Amino acid sequence: MTSPVLQVGDLHVRFGDLHAVRGVGFEVGAGEVLGIVGESGSGKSVTSLAVMGLLPAHARVSGSVRVHGTELLGAKERNLTRLRGRTISMVFQDPLSALTPVYRVGDQIAEAVRIHQKVTREQAASRAVELLDLVGIPSPRQRAKAFPHEFSGGMRQRAMIAMAIANDPDVIICDEPTTALDVTIQAQVLDVLRTARRETGAAIVMITHDLGVVAGLADRVLVMYAGRVVEMGPVDDVYYRTRMPYTMGLLASIPRLDEGGRQALVPIKGQPPSPAALPPGCPFHPRCPHAVEACVKAEPALEPVDTPRHLAACIRAAELSAPEPELAEPEPAAAEPAAPEPAAAEPRSAAPAPVSEAEAVPAGPAVPRGGREVVLAVDGLVRHYPLMKGAVFRRRIGTVHAVDGVTFDLREGETLGLVGESGSGKTTALMQILELTRPQRGRIVVLGRDVADIGGRERAAMRRHLQVVFQDPLASLDPRMTVYDILAEPLRTHGRRDQGRRVLELLDLVGLDPTHASRHPQDFSGGQRQRIGIARALALEPRLVVLDEPVSALDVSIQAGVINLLRDLRRRLGLSYLFVAHDLAVVRHIADRVAVMYLGRIAEIGGVEQVYTTPLHPYTQALLSAVPLPDPRKERSRRRILLEGDLPSPAHPPSGCRFRTRCPLFMTLTEAERIPCVTVEPEIRQLGADHGVACHYAAQPD
Repeated sequence: MTSPVLQVGDLHVRFGDLHAVRGVGFEVGAGEVLGIVGESGSGKSVTSLAVMGLLPAHARVSGSVRVHGTELLGAKERNLTRLRGRTISMVFQDPLSALTPVYRVGDQIAEAVRIHQKVTREQAASRAVELLDLVGIPSPRQRAKAFPHEFSGGMRQRAMIAMAIANDPDVIICDEPTTALDVTIQAQVLDVLRTARRETGAAIVMITHDLGVVAGLADRVLVMYAGRVVEMGPVDDVYYRTRMPYTMGLLASIPRLDEGGRQALVPIKGQPPSPAALPPGCPFHPRCPHAVEACVKAEPALEPVDTPRHLAACIRAAELSAPEPELAEPEPAAAEPAAPEPAAAEPRSAAPAPVSEAEAVPAGPAVPRGGREVVLAVDGLVRHYPLMKGAVFRRRIGTVHAVDGVTFDLREGETLGLVGESGSGKTTALMQILELTRPQRGRIVVLGRDVADIGGRERAAMRRHLQVVFQDPLASLDPRMTVYDILAEPLRTHGRRDQGRRVLELLDLVGLDPTHASRHPQDFSGGQRQRIGIARALALEPRLVVLDEPVSALDVSIQAGVINLLRDLRRRLGLSYLFVAHDLAVVRHIADRVAVMYLGRIAEIGGVEQVYTTPLHPYTQALLSAVPLPDPRKERSRRRILLEGDLPSPAHPPSGCRFRTRCPLFMTLTEAERIPCVTVEPEIRQLGADHGVACHYAAQPD
């Protein structure tokens, strides 16, 4: 490592009695990327804000933060203001909140330039355009005059990076800069950060929960747990010669795009402790499969293990060098222990409760797909919305083509993954199905019944067989109701008389303690709340469950347990899932078939293994290449397909093939070969037993 640009030593942050950061220390050299990872609440973001001097006044910060040897802690505000943006800058997680909505983007970047450099207004404006061009904003001169709300999420994040590098800082701190972005836009943003590092020579501190992002970008990685560093070292050492059980658990709980098969994930049991109530000794010992009696007596120090640069805080670090078999053998539905607020919470057994023989899937050879009942059929589904203008005298000025001719089917006991970028029409298609009403055009057939032909009474009866699990469990559960009432409500609505017994059965089925039925949703962890949402969806014994991003808001360790639970319930109860997600690694792990959507239409559909191993549509190829792998060697050697620009507006879809404006294959065609792409919208063509693609030039590989 070159001489340190940023040095953090024995950093402590307290909010009253809550000790959020406990003795964190690290160094970053010029041009180096340090990745900081850990679960929510581990202290990552608080550490970054303490380094920047942006914590609220009531926070008590001690230790040392030095940039080029200059101490920042305790410095006067005017001195910090002089340093921020010029010597050290930050890219925030939510660019829409970080950008001022009433100022043009170019003006905000120019302001950052003029604060730290003696330039004219015209020179600053010109520099802003150069920076927008550097980070890949199309038509930068025109886009500089736009307001933040007129930018897409990826463009806003790129504008934030442009502002961060405007004065060639020596350190750039990135706090979850890709969390809310699609994988294609995430790949673009990461490429921009690499460009910024190359152009400015800045050190980068990348704070993220995505270990795949760190594997491909970072030189060193720092793992945080309960407010302190538990492992740190070169990225290859931490990923391939892991010495801390917590790091092993994080790596083992990630669904991997590069691994087929249906082996269970390895969730870390329990949830992180509250900073206000840390357990004695090692804070990780209640969740650690390697814990021994000595782990309870004292908190281990962060000490070198393999090399002086690889450190771990574990008394058994010398015995551990890689994930051991016991970490790879989880129970199929590991439950998090109840949140610490209710004192009586006890961890549940990791295994779900057994189901009755009547509920279990019959044993014997699997029935081929063609021999199973179709539980959901969508044929030529269309959903357009009028684009209106005017407040008093409203007039229609266009049409939003949200869903424009989608066709697929879902068989009994099967999971179909519906994937694509934001704005591709996934959620609109899902909502059309859930409404159980006549679509604008096309047909929706649920359990053999065309929804256009059913009345109100039959529609209400059908809803018991079609249930949904939403993305945000806290928003979908009424905070005023107890868990018992939440689960009993659908039973009461549909006239079930065994409400008490059924509620206890449901809690047991999803791995929660039935004695906690009297609690409210806010008394549970995020993973437990999602289990409550799943229990509610299963209350009426449905045959089809729609899952709308059910694990996207969860930490990877908690996410693994919920994924295992969903797979186990499908197997034992014979459920069918329509699984809507943007995480292609999760979809490969849980789905049997996958449909890739782009701008209201399906681009590719087929069996998961066929689509993932031999993607035929250029869009699918780009999506898969953009998903980061938690493997540094594979990440460094992969070929990326970076898509230019953002998803076109569904109000003005391109003619012919909707993907052609971003298609890498289209760019290589001759003028004559491009004519079909420009004039004719491709339909799904079957290029295998269960593999269809909507591309004029797609062909099976030799």
